[in-house]
Amino acid sequence: MRWTYTPPSANEVETLQTATRVNRIIAELLLRNGLTDTKVASRFLKPKLATLHDPFLLQNLREGAARLQLAIAERQSVTVLGDYDVDGVSSTTLLVGILRRFGLEPHFVVPRRSEDGYGLSLSAIDRALEAGVPDVFMALDCGTNSHDEVAYLIEKGCDVIVVDHHRSTEEALAQGLLINPHVSAEQGQVGVDGRNLCTVGLVFKFVHGLLKLMREEKHPTAFEIKLSEELDLVAMGTVADLVPLQGENRTMARYGLRVLRDTRRPGLRALMTTSGLSHGQDLTPVDISFRLGPRINASGRLADAAMAVELLLSDDHNFGAKAASELDRFNRERQEIERGITKDAERMVDELYADDPGIVLYSEDWHPGVVGIVAGRVTRKYNRPCVVLGNDGDLAKGSGRSVNGVNLVEILAACTDELDSWGGHPMAVGVGAAKDKLESFRSKFAEAIRAQSGSDVAELELAISAWMDAGEVDEKLMKEIESLHPFGQGNSEPIFGVRGVRFKNRSLSVFKDLHFRFFFDVDSERRLHGVAWNMADRLPPLNTDLDLAVKLDWNHFNGRKLLQMELIDWRLACQG
Repeated sequence: MRWTYTPPSANEVETLQTATRVNRIIAELLLRNGLTDTKVASRFLKPKLATLHDPFLLQNLREGAARLQLAIAERQSVTVLGDYDVDGVSSTTLLVGILRRFGLEPHFVVPRRSEDGYGLSLSAIDRALEAGVPDVFMALDCGTNSHDEVAYLIEKGCDVIVVDHHRSTEEALAQGLLINPHVSAEQGQVGVDGRNLCTVGLVFKFVHGLLKLMREEKHPTAFEIKLSEELDLVAMGTVADLVPLQGENRTMARYGLRVLRDTRRPGLRALMTTSGLSHGQDLTPVDISFRLGPRINASGRLADAAMAVELLLSDDHNFGAKAASELDRFNRERQEIERGITKDAERMVDELYADDPGIVLYSEDWHPGVVGIVAGRVTRKYNRPCVVLGNDGDLAKGSGRSVNGVNLVEILAACTDELDSWGGHPMAVGVGAAKDKLESFRSKFAEAIRAQSGSDVAELELAISAWMDAGEVDEKLMKEIESLHPFGQGNSEPIFGVRGVRFKNRSLSVFKDLHFRFFFDVDSERRLHGVAWNMADRLPPLNTDLDLAVKLDWNHFNGRKLLQMELIDWRLACQG
């Protein structure tokens, strides 16, 4: 692994440091994020919900909110169909919960992956209509390209509203009302650029617009609803869906994590407990990505994601505990399946595709519901975009994950002749292909990545965000780093280079034969501790000057909060 570091201008660091009153390291991190303007940097450090854009700047949002305003006034029936991932589940929960507050009893359906496939399929629609044809049918996190399905609903007598953030591979919907910033931008329509928003962010905007209209008519419920309390759902969907944590996304996720910490939802509190998170504990995107999100996703991957929506909506503590336990069981089952597929996938890469610039993997034996997780693991290990496909009848279906600098939407747009279906965003996509076209897809995929990146296989690099001495790592620095949170897509967690560390006897201790803990003395009075995951086979030497590449975080244990390093890599000191 090659370490890289490009120092910013010392003058720029000093200027920003003085203007924003942060230390050198934080100023350097701000500059690395492109925040060279002091006013913009100051707003970044202290984001405010008051700076969120007017929801009515989003194309078609006012019309959609007005349609639901009418539905509330006339007590009309509403059906909500949301996708089965965290974004779709969060979106459905948010909208259904708000409509219930206004006295409606919306029927909701989540597609069953094994029966309905992905998105706004006819089978999912027919199941939704078993409860009766509604006056308003809302599709969330799907439907942008569903021309025939929307026409089918309209023919049945529904008014259709689609709220989605996926990029369009076809002409915009000719019928129904579409709220999708990507499509609006492609049509050259004027308005705020909301293309970074995931669907739950768009639904939050939609509900904000609805509340504005209801407050204009002095509806008492509209004044009782505190919209910021819904940001726990927005944070979950935004983080889990891998959209950039920039601009409005960052603001909503930052405040949403605070709401999530003390969430009022009994079901979500039960899920947090089951996931090993304490109520009132400070949370980070990692807690969503690796604890809450996988458990919500597991229901959609292996069973019915409607259970996750019921969990998030329920006020029944007993039901919440039982449903959270069931989601945890699904997640353990998912993990077992995933481990086997990951092992097979990595062996397949090593034996067949080690030199490919992008990786396309398929097996008849793989469960299509968990291959997205495997794609993420393979992408991280080999530092290349990866699509992993499982068996789905006549088709191979699955997911793709990307690396920084490679836009999967653009890559797949060059492969459309080989694909039956695809959609998503630059870092994560869903893919379906005829099995007899897999080889041609693999070839086109590699060709498109080579054309975009200009090379075959990217050398694995470790970008150092800032260098420091061990003595600079303290609680004061951690507090300043927290002003940059939340970290995620578009606001990467910094990796720090720490110079001149020396491990002595008993400084290293291996556990579970995979990981090791470490400590070293900063001086005679202070010691720093850390952990290295999956690095037990690469222990650093003792009594030797080393450079460490680390992430910094708090370790919550037995009610205590301790500063902890996470070791990413080490090297002998002064290797350049």
